[in-house]
Amino acid sequence: MVSVKDFYRTESGTIFRVLKEPEGHLQVELLEATAWRAAPIGMAGLRLAAGTKRLTQRQISALPE
Repeated sequence: MVSVKDFYRTESGTIFRVLKEPEGHLQVELLEATAWRAAPIGMAGLRLAAGTKRLTQRQISALPE
């Protein structure tokens, strides 16, 4: 199985992605300038915040790898 990446933007503009491993593990990465860095796992909860939006495929394509 393949890991799934979901991308989000918070109401304040923070962009992060959540990687879901087939075994159920979660990993969160935060976009800072042009690079992704490891973020606290607690940020995964921001996915559920009212002001957080899931990014479209077009928006994701514009992000750095």
